Amino acid sequence: MVRLVTVGVGDCEVSGNPAATLATYALGSCIAVAIHDPVAVVAGLLHFMLPESSLNPHKAAQRPFLFADTGIPLLFQTAYQLGAEKRRLLVRVAGGAQVMDEDGIFNIGKRNYLALRDILWRSGVMIHGEEVGGMISRTVRLEVSTGRFWIREPGMPDREL
Repeated sequence: MVRLVTVGVGDCEVSGNPAATLATYALGSCIAVAIHDPVAVVAGLLHFMLPESSLNPHKAAQRPFLFADTGIPLLFQTAYQLGAEKRRLLVRVAGGAQVMDEDGIFNIGKRNYLALRDILWRSGVMIHGEEVGGMISRTVRLEVSTGRFWIREPGMPDREL
């Protein structure tokens, strides 16, 4: 029986349970980072909201998954503790849209994406698939057993990335 694990905004789940599917909903300017190690059968899903913890260090200390620079390293470290290895990880990302800032004044989605790319590049981690930007929200699911990564946009069927 499939066990659906919901990842909230500013949260993260890492699992070695092959029956689990990790999901996060309504990614606007937020970004989901999905990682999967097919050998260890470990998967993780992070839903971060802002690029830099320096925006609010107190909040970052309490909720590190809210921010790219504190949440992404913690996602990877947690997966490593369950047996995942960096060289085997498949990484996919989605989100970073401009849904509430149509004039591009704050560009949170774009800033989130740039922070993500910088963190992964400095860590020597490649992105294997991405769907970012635009002006629509997305919902994603990650199957722990297979690593299949599904994206859904409002009014559209699920599709695999």
